[in-house]
Amino acid sequence: MNKKYHIFAINPGSTSTKIALFENETEVFASNVPHDAARLKEFREIGDQLPYRKETIMSELAKRNISLRGTDAFAGRGGGLVGLEGGTYIINETLLHHARIGFTVKHPATLGSQLAHEFAATYGGKPFVVNPPDVDEFDIIARVSGLSDVYRESRGHPLNQKEVAIRYARDVGKRYEDLNLVISHIGGGVSVTAHKRGRMADSSDVINGDGPMAPTRAGAIPATAIIKMCFSGKYTEREMYDRITKTGGLVDHLGTSDVTEVLKRIRNRDGYAKIVYDAMIYQIAKNIGAYATVLKGRVDAILLTGGIAHDDYLVDRITERVEYIAPVVVYAGEFEMEALAAGALRVLAGHEQAKTYTGRPVWDGF
Repeated sequence: MNKKYHIFAINPGSTSTKIALFENETEVFASNVPHDAARLKEFREIGDQLPYRKETIMSELAKRNISLRGTDAFAGRGGGLVGLEGGTYIINETLLHHARIGFTVKHPATLGSQLAHEFAATYGGKPFVVNPPDVDEFDIIARVSGLSDVYRESRGHPLNQKEVAIRYARDVGKRYEDLNLVISHIGGGVSVTAHKRGRMADSSDVINGDGPMAPTRAGAIPATAIIKMCFSGKYTEREMYDRITKTGGLVDHLGTSDVTEVLKRIRNRDGYAKIVYDAMIYQIAKNIGAYATVLKGRVDAILLTGGIAHDDYLVDRITERVEYIAPVVVYAGEFEMEALAAGALRVLAGHEQAKTYTGRPVWDGF
């Protein structure tokens, strides 16, 4: 690529905002900007944090003598939107409005598009959202549950999963749209997804208690056991939500979500730690097998990504269970900042057309 594009990526989290400046695909600056937890609690709504977060980001850039003038694009994480196809979206008024009100979910990620819009308004350049958490490309059959008034939702890790899928396709000299892949993101949450020729056709719902258990999440639990817990009088509604989505999995069993700590316990012959960690690995592998059936067994590769994919113990044990299906390829770590920049770059370079957010979900019930 002859032309050099400058892209600023923005990924807000609960108590910090990751920022990075790219020249084409090369990262030239990156920082995880912390925000004072006590100060954040002063804001009634997540959207109220916007001026404060922008101010702390600007302060960090000033300290590093980084200027955003001449930046070609600002790419934000996004969120709070209706279900949409994967891709890079230009931030329009409808998208911005849904992000501001958290139309579908209240989460700091919704600030990503707002910050991108703010910076673009100040410095020029185009504001984008890339493969936000709201990506929904499910096959219609994947939406059906065993209850007529409950349907399965697409809630996974589209930003990182689609990035490693594109990287794998490039590595083997093919297009993402021509491959069938099963991808597992293994981090604080664990998702397993069947990618059918460029589309996330089915996935474990990492938010609502589906799929494998994870360091902080319970995963799929027999429903009647949950019903009994809910009506036992021992737990509030909030406590039950937290046990499923924040303090389940390794935290509930072992009191920690730190896999390094769990592996240390295993080396020190903690038998229960080994059983629990092996069970998580087993559940991930079992889900990979299940999602291979979505693709009728025609799987070009199984990709493992996320921070915990750095652990050779986990990778080896998943591989021995699933390599009969397809080759296992590891892209350890999270590539969210790179994915934000790459999505914007594909549009700027003319390799992909920016999509328009309509505010209408891709699926709105049977």
